[in-house]
Amino acid sequence: MNTAALWWAVVTIGVYHGLNPAMGWPLAVSSALMERRGYALPQALIALGTGHFVSMTVILLPFSLMTALVQWEREIRLAAAGVVIAMGMFLLTYRRHPRFLSRVPPSRLVLWSFLAAFAHGAGLMLVPMYLGLCRTETLDTGHQAAVSLMAGNIGTALLVAAAHTAAMIVAGGALAVTFYVWLGLRFLSRTWFNLDLLWALSLILVGSVGLSGALGSA
Repeated sequence: MNTAALWWAVVTIGVYHGLNPAMGWPLAVSSALMERRGYALPQALIALGTGHFVSMTVILLPFSLMTALVQWEREIRLAAAGVVIAMGMFLLTYRRHPRFLSRVPPSRLVLWSFLAAFAHGAGLMLVPMYLGLCRTETLDTGHQAAVSLMAGNIGTALLVAAAHTAAMIVAGGALAVTFYVWLGLRFLSRTWFNLDLLWALSLILVGSVGLSGALGSA
């Protein structure tokens, strides 16, 4: 996959995460309705976005610090794709939502968003795309080259997380505003749609794309 396609994939996954109720936009609607203040909605969305961004960063940054990525880039991409597919298979067979999320107070949206994204494997969807965008060329064998390489990959990790989160907030925010202004939570409760199956299948799809990209780089 070329660079433009990988960035579009990052944004598309962000839009998908934003539209998925499991990533929290209904909580933003609920918060605004309960507080009876319009500005509570963007505040809640910012909190959800912050938690999501931190969760994505926690997943991506370890890969950026791997100097072994230079020599073992293909093998690492294959392993990462396998993990993503395995997570999708797990969620496909184990449909229960993590119970600990219900114990997080609604007022702690940043923490809830971080844990929800982490528990659902949201960050894993970005790993194959991120590894495809990483700089893995061998500059030389010196320490300075490794430092330069890691710095570039850290910047890419933060940019991927930021672009993904921005797309997620725009998509989820659009739905949240629609329900807050026109439809309300009562309509939401009657028309709730469950994306668990699609979520699991999308993990498998993204992992398969990453696997294909890694094999194609041989």
